Amino acid sequence: MSATDPHDGCVFCAIIAGTRAADFVIRPEDGAGAVAFLDAKPLFKGHVLVVPRAHVETLPDLPADALAPLFGAVQRVARAVEAGLGAHGTFVAMNNKVSQSVPHLHVHVVPRRRKDGLRGFFWPREPYVSDAEREEFATRLRGALR
Repeated sequence: MSATDPHDGCVFCAIIAGTRAADFVIRPEDGAGAVAFLDAKPLFKGHVLVVPRAHVETLPDLPADALAPLFGAVQRVARAVEAGLGAHGTFVAMNNKVSQSVPHLHVHVVPRRRKDGLRGFFWPREPYVSDAEREEFATRLRGALR
C-alpha cells in the first residue's frame, strides 16, 4: 500500500499485504477471494477470522459477487475447525460498525465444545411487547429491503 492509500493503517489490509504478521489458515497467495488467519485475541484457541481480500468495512459494503467467495471460505474454515481441532461445532459471527474492532469486514469462526462456558449471545434479550409490535418490525424491515 502506498502512503496515499486510504486503507493505510488497516490492520487486516496490512496482514493481506504481508506487511504485518499473521498465522494464516487460508493464505493470500492461495488466490481465494478471502483470507483466514488466527485471531490475535482468541475467544478460544483456534478462533479464526475470515476477511475479504478487498477492503470493505461492513457486510452491506461487500459487492454481491464477493459474497460466495467470502462465505465459501467461512464454510471451509468451519469444517476445518471441527475436523482439525476436534471441535463439536462452531460459533460464526460478524459485527457491522457496533463492536467491530477493526473497520474491515471480518467473520469470526470460533471452535465450540459442549460445556465450554460460552452461553448463547453476549447481551440480554429484548422481547416484543405484543404480536402487533413484532408485525410492525417485520413490516418496517420488508419496506427497507433493497
